[in-house]
Amino acid sequence: MRAAMFTRILITAGALLAAFPALAWGANGHRITGAIAEQNLSGLAKANVQLLIGSETLAEAATWPDDMKSDPAPFWQKTASPWHYVTVAHGDAYKASMAPPEGDAITALGAFTATLQDPAASIEDKRTALRFVVHIIGDLHQPLHVGRGNDRGGNDTPVAFFNRPTNLHSLWDSGLIEQKQLSFSEYASFLSRAITPEDVIAWSDPRPDTWMTESVKLREQIYPQDPKLSWSYAYQHRSALDGRLKQAGIRIASYLNWLFSPGAPDKSPHSSSTIAE
Repeated sequence: MRAAMFTRILITAGALLAAFPALAWGANGHRITGAIAEQNLSGLAKANVQLLIGSETLAEAATWPDDMKSDPAPFWQKTASPWHYVTVAHGDAYKASMAPPEGDAITALGAFTATLQDPAASIEDKRTALRFVVHIIGDLHQPLHVGRGNDRGGNDTPVAFFNRPTNLHSLWDSGLIEQKQLSFSEYASFLSRAITPEDVIAWSDPRPDTWMTESVKLREQIYPQDPKLSWSYAYQHRSALDGRLKQAGIRIASYLNWLFSPGAPDKSPHSSSTIAE
């Protein structure tokens, strides 16, 4: 009886929380990935980034697309909303044709990449594109932003973390990160010290297919059997969570290093995606 009541409470709370838009990694998660990326930019990429956003850091730029969700303009409320996730059903492959009419994270990443490569694009358009590129790459490393397509990326999967009702998506966006009680700069420094030269070499892959494949694999390991979560769940998945934040930072840098390298338009990392679980 008590178990059934607990489940009903979780479902109700999860439904209420799911009514709010998901913010991949949350503000601190995105700042962490941006801070790690900034430390790994090539000199050429760093110069191009500074030309576009000046003294704004990648940690600041990384949160901008989520910050703009508060803008009531239809562009932010409807058009740009699906650009933070992709859908890859269990056992299926990513298909751009399955994206909403407005596109998804992959189609948006391709469009913003083209803007940054377009000599005729305005500085303002390129500035917007850069911020979205940094943000979207972070999104694609959050395993629940490569969703199954049946629970809105874990938003419809209620859980309780240390008896606090939430949902699985929110837990991975921010709950597990905030549990460490570190500022984003402290967390980024903590993770950066653990990134070895071998890691940088292994993770410097600018191909979105690689990132999504990894997220799909991890996604299938993080759905709990018991919705009541605490220390054991956090301990079990801490390494994977920190790993995705570290990889996202290195991949943002890798992508921008590719993007701003001579001849980048001729060697695009975007290919026909054939991601399957």
